[in-house]
Amino acid sequence: MKLRLYHHRDGARVAYREAGIGPPLALLHSATLSHKEFEPVVEGLADRFRVVLPDLPLHGDSEDRPRHPYTPDWFAEVLAGFCHEVLGPRPLIGGHGLGAEILLHALAREEIAPARLILLPNRLHRRAEHRQLRRGFRIAARAGAIPGLDHVVSHGVRLIFRPDLGLRLSSRGAPGARDLVRHAFADVGGNAQRARSWARFAASWPSGAQHDLLDLYPQLAMPVLLLWADGDLMHPLGVAEEARELIDGAVLRVLPGTGYLIAYDDPVGMARELAAFCG
Repeated sequence: MKLRLYHHRDGARVAYREAGIGPPLALLHSATLSHKEFEPVVEGLADRFRVVLPDLPLHGDSEDRPRHPYTPDWFAEVLAGFCHEVLGPRPLIGGHGLGAEILLHALAREEIAPARLILLPNRLHRRAEHRQLRRGFRIAARAGAIPGLDHVVSHGVRLIFRPDLGLRLSSRGAPGARDLVRHAFADVGGNAQRARSWARFAASWPSGAQHDLLDLYPQLAMPVLLLWADGDLMHPLGVAEEARELIDGAVLRVLPGTGYLIAYDDPVGMARELAAFCG
């Protein structure tokens, strides 16, 4: 895949990879991972689409300087600029976890107007599952804003997010899952700048139920695919079933035997569903 850069008007840098020729299809990864989350599906899509895999700000090779606010509005603004310059006015676009939340926020702000929308497992309008675990992560991340603790936090993250975590996130023990996590945290240890930036993100990102999305759902005019895993404990199937009833014409597809790393657990099935939906 070819590495390219998008420079936002405020100086933020977004690294992205692309492969294939055809209509642009962008996939936004989940929190703490990188573009590599979707690498397994590229081969099955690149013959029909220009597959674009960005690293979200704070992830991979993209922007991580603490001078940015890292609020939902800021992420939506950066995504809108990225779409306009890299994908065109009516892209095919999808997101998982944090990537999906950014997409939905940008849609609510009318910053983007995709031709088709793919929502992979995320919390949608509900409060996040495993609240105690997420609360602990937020507290630890916010400690990165304290002078002297930023280095400590950056090294502590490496101890928590070990490569074996990838196997626990995969319902099938996908071989590449360990390398995915190893790559995502390769340059975190000792990176005080990134620790301070994550502290800003943790302080500004909402963690409660997103009831405003219930008002957004009826306004979504584009075709919507809810592509879900049946074994993702972080994002249960029930929330997708609720959203399907509220989004006019939404299609729900479930990949059996898949977990949080849906693209690693069933890359063939995921590529098949995306190609069928996006045409």
